[in-house]
This record gives sequence, structure tokens and C-alpha cells, in this order.
Amino acid sequence: MAKPHGRESQAKRAARAQTVLAGLRREYPQAECALLHRDPLQLLVATILSAQCTDERVNMVTPPLFRKYPDAAAFAAADFTELGEVIHSTGFFNAKARHIIGACKAIIERHAGEVPRTLDALVALPGVGRKTASVVLGVAWGLVEGVVVDTHVHRLTRRLGLSRGNSPEAVERDLMALLPQGDWIEWSDRLIWHGRRVCNARRPRCSACFAEGICPQVGVTRRAQV
Repeated sequence: MAKPHGRESQAKRAARAQTVLAGLRREYPQAECALLHRDPLQLLVATILSAQCTDERVNMVTPPLFRKYPDAAAFAAADFTELGEVIHSTGFFNAKARHIIGACKAIIERHAGEVPRTLDALVALPGVGRKTASVVLGVAWGLVEGVVVDTHVHRLTRRLGLSRGNSPEAVERDLMALLPQGDWIEWSDRLIWHGRRVCNARRPRCSACFAEGICPQVGVTRRAQV
């Protein structure tokens, strides 16, 4: 286990980030967004639903959801209670239903029914924060405006000693300073896969991790026996 001495320089953290990214590329060459979708609107809705919910659960809910509401106009006209019932199992369904309806109404009224392609326009939609906007921009169009920091990226970035930030916004700022902009999308995609498969929240499988020799394992108290 690597133990950084004192405050590491920015250059050392950046070098470790690149070493980790190289390992992630080897381990997860096919890593991509796990949310099933066919177009930017479906991705936007699925990402809203993914808040405090697993991608697996979202992917169970969205096929019938998208059949019932095939476009922004259908979502904008949706009955609030009825939509809430369809997405109930994703949790926080009242807030999510309100956000989806509000976002789709704004898409119809301000963007001619098309999901906007800029960060500022996306975050102006009801219920759409920087993380959701970055997912849509990066996955749908390959536009890199920020680093997607979900629970896995937040936890693993801190565990790797690359950020001390306590909020997604703080972790994102640190990653944007450490990684070239061209690496922002794949950092999140691949790290999420690693968080699910190896770097568990409570008992990470450190001995099975390609980064064991360079990871400071910040906050790790118990490890899974492999």
C-alpha cells in the first residue's frame, strides 16, 4: 500500500492519476455509460432517475417508461401521479416526476423539443444539475464540459488520494486540475466500473486491485479477503 508523505505535489497526484487511468483502460476497455437509452432525451430522463438509485434498477424501469412516454411532448403532458407510479421503485419518485415533467416542458418551450447541447442550457432545466448535464453532453455528443462525479467517482477519487473534497463539486474541481480535459469522460466511466467490481465501499478487494501498489487507500479500514 502506498502512503503519500505529507502533502503531495500536484505533479505527483497528476502522475498517479495517469497511472490509475492506464490501469483502468487495461481492466475495462469496453467501459461505457450503463444507463440504457436510445437518444439524448432518454439519457437525460434515465440520468435524473439514477439519483440515489442503482443503474440496474433504472434500466428495469425505463423500457416501459419510454414506451409510455416516447418523446418530450409526452413527458411534458404526463399526469404527475401516473408518472410517479411508473418510476416509483427508483425512489424519490415525486421529486423525479416533477423534474422530468418540468425539464421536458422547458425543452418544448425553449428548445423546440430538442435536448440542448450546452452546459448552461442543460443546468437551466428543472432538476438538472452539473452532473446530469455532463453525463448527457459527454455520452450523447462527446462534448466534455466537466467530470461526472457520482458516488463511486467521489469515493474512489478520495480513496486514491487525488482529492480531499467532501462534495462532488470539490472533487470535480480537483480532477479537472489533475487530468487533461480529454480524459474527463473516460475517468468517470471506467472508475464507476471499478467501484462496482473491485473497490467496494465497505470492504474493497484491495489485493485484487491493479492499483494496490500506488493507492494510499484513504479511509479503508476493512478489506475483503480474496
